[in-house]
Formats: sequence, C-alpha cells, structure tokens
Amino acid sequence: MDESSPAPGQGPWDALRRQRAELRESMSALELALAGAVSLGRARWGERVHVALVELSADFRGHVDFTEAEDGLYADILATAPRLSGAVTHLTQEHEEIRDLLQDLLTHMSESADVDQVRTSGTRLLGMLVTHRQRGSDLVYEAFEYDIGGET
Repeated sequence: MDESSPAPGQGPWDALRRQRAELRESMSALELALAGAVSLGRARWGERVHVALVELSADFRGHVDFTEAEDGLYADILATAPRLSGAVTHLTQEHEEIRDLLQDLLTHMSESADVDQVRTSGTRLLGMLVTHRQRGSDLVYEAFEYDIGGET
C-alpha cells in the first residue's frame, strides 16, 4: 500500500475491506452463538460458541498478519505518516490483549464452562474488537484520508 499502490477501490484497498468484512462476520457469528439459548442443550450451545471462537481466532490472526507484516498496513502507515506511530503501537498492543482473551476463551471452553462467565468474557472480547476496528478505521483515514467505512 505504498505510493505506487493502485487507487482506492483496487488492490490493497479491496484486500483491506475484505479483511475487515471477514472479521466483522466472525464477530457477528460469535455474538449470535453467545446469545443462543442454552436451554436447548448446553453441549450444543458450547459447540456453537467454540466454532465461532475458532473462526474469529483465524480471522483475527489474518487481521494481525495483514496489519503487522513487514510490508503490511502498519508499515505503510508509518512510511506515509510517521506521526501516527503512537497509534500504531497502541493498536499493536491491543492485538496482544485481544489475542490473549481469545486464547483464554478457547482454552476454557468446555461443557463445564460457566455460561455466564463465557458470555461475559465473549461480550468483553466483542467490545474490544469493535473499539479496535474503529481505531483502525480512524488510523487509515488519518494516514491516507481514505474512509474504509461500511461493510461489504
């Protein structure tokens, strides 16, 4: 996404939108799974939450790879707008916090896991992701004056 990159709407910008949309879809899947009725079966509820967490974890790893790679989004932002290094550092730190919470949820998901605790942690995770995505969108706009805005 350097200065020789294609115009917005092509190449890296499309990849950025796709990556954001995939992450958002995974977040929605987790939200739906967490809100599911446990009364229909604790094992079934737990399985749906686990599957949603696995999907979200994979999409989040893709997000981290996309942003933190040597030639990734953050490198482009720092090359374009070095003044934003503090924001990039903050978002990178958030990656660690989100990754830890995701891993903790995946590790502790079992049939004996406390539903309320899983829902509380899952909701906290979703809130962190929403805020993180907003900050990321603001950062892209600040660096490139390009709004990645809505979802596909």
